[in-house]
Amino acid sequence: MSIHAQENQSYFLHTIEKGQSLYSISSMYGVSQSDIIQLNPGCEEKIYAGQTIKIPQKKTAQKDETFHTIQAGETLYKLTTMYHISAKAICEANPGLSAENFRIGQVIRIPSEDEGEQEEGRKGKVEENKATSAIQAPVKPRCKDMHKVKRRETIFSVSREYGITEQELIDANPELKQGMKKGQFLCIPYPVAKTVVPEENKNIIPPTDKELFQANKEKPERISTIKAAILLPFIQDKRMVEYYEGFLMAVDSLKRTGISIDLYAYNCGEDKASLNSILAKDEMKKMNIIFGPSQSQHTKTLAEFAKKHDIRMIIPFSSKEDEVFNNPFIYQINTPQSYLYSEVYEHFTRQFPDANVIILEAANTDKDKIEFIKGLKQELKNKGIPVKTLQETATAEMLKNALRNDKENIFIPTSDSDVTLIKIIPQLTLVKRENPEIPFHLFGYPKWQTYTKNHLDSFFELDTYFYSSFYTNNLLPAAINFIKAYHKWYSKDMVINYPQYGMLGFDTGFFFLKGLSKYGSELEKNLSNMDLTPIQTGFKFQRVNNWGGFINKKVFFVHFTKDYELVKLDFE
Repeated sequence: MSIHAQENQSYFLHTIEKGQSLYSISSMYGVSQSDIIQLNPGCEEKIYAGQTIKIPQKKTAQKDETFHTIQAGETLYKLTTMYHISAKAICEANPGLSAENFRIGQVIRIPSEDEGEQEEGRKGKVEENKATSAIQAPVKPRCKDMHKVKRRETIFSVSREYGITEQELIDANPELKQGMKKGQFLCIPYPVAKTVVPEENKNIIPPTDKELFQANKEKPERISTIKAAILLPFIQDKRMVEYYEGFLMAVDSLKRTGISIDLYAYNCGEDKASLNSILAKDEMKKMNIIFGPSQSQHTKTLAEFAKKHDIRMIIPFSSKEDEVFNNPFIYQINTPQSYLYSEVYEHFTRQFPDANVIILEAANTDKDKIEFIKGLKQELKNKGIPVKTLQETATAEMLKNALRNDKENIFIPTSDSDVTLIKIIPQLTLVKRENPEIPFHLFGYPKWQTYTKNHLDSFFELDTYFYSSFYTNNLLPAAINFIKAYHKWYSKDMVINYPQYGMLGFDTGFFFLKGLSKYGSELEKNLSNMDLTPIQTGFKFQRVNNWGGFINKKVFFVHFTKDYELVKLDFE
């Protein structure tokens, strides 16, 4: 498909990646699932990684933008000439784009006008033309363009962007002698060098992708004192207090190593006015990072604020909002389920390549588990792993008949409830004791770690596995030390739940504050270099697309062995 075709057709192409669902794809592009299904009949039944589907183009143009699928032979330079837009504008619209991942099949956002801010610039021009400027001597014509100053921009970077000298920029804007301020409009004088070389000029060698990306690379910025804000409903939810208590312990640990941190904590109630009053405070615009919210009704407002002011936003808790798909500043700790499930399937087939899987249908199954089991069955089918289905009320004899002597037998219920475990454990235990020579396991869900007090012995006897992104063995030294320190600090123990919020607060606080202190503005490029061992929370961040934020794809298995050992399996 040529660029001409992309511009004129009503759709562009998207190649499905591991973990993506119709929901996540529709959220990513701002279209409905029905719109996608209409262009791709049958995709509501089955989609798979590597599949290419059509996405309606016109329906995505909600923000005066175009989506472009990179074709063979295309370079960043070529796109600048095709769309008459600067490389800087493309890079800013796609923070996750680089010379390394600029490849065939990648979808990128193309802002309709250079830097996506020409409309604001035009408004500035109109206002300027209504009155004679008392600062700037008139030129003929006055300005070729108007530029709105963004955070961290300098006289040098702006002049370089428009192909003029620093002195030319200052001459056109004498107020710059007193300094440059974010939000300030600058007159870009004539003449100005072209941001791209005309395609017809064959004598000039076009720049490479590497050169263009390097030219638009932001200068690394160190942070001497990290300004961090926490916005949580402390009064309404005691778990949030525990999260904050763990967070304070992380701040204390980092300060002892010489890291400077200014921490701002705000009680954020359920009503919108509560959040707005916090965001109206002057100090909020100066934050380097924000942790929160816990209430879904606040996510969109806080995400928009963070994006407007270039502030990283960490969502530590479960979130059903989809802001992460279109906001590059968001880190979502609790991952959208489709992404997490795909990791589980991969680890499962790696751990049990020669399995015989028996699904135990529970009387009550929630929507998430239905999706999990459906996807698992498809993955097992693709790998040639046999699957049987029985009811949770199956007798010991029925369970025994489903076993195979030549394979590793895995029982998986379709519910994570304690009620389901109470129903299936006695029969499975009976089969295990009567057939000790036949290998089999019970496999389940993160929530099971909250039931260990009631089922610990059974978990060991049934050689049980469960998957999770959150887990800690309280017998490990790091956990022991933290639990002791927490009790010493607050004269109480943490509430037993999943996850433990005190540990979650410590892990998230330590990871991101340590990262900012070490890498500053380069944090996103060094996430994989964060050599930390969290107490409870696993971290493995991946950007959801070139213009969106990060999701946490860390998954490990916890194994209660028949030898009464507890093993955490990390597949990295």
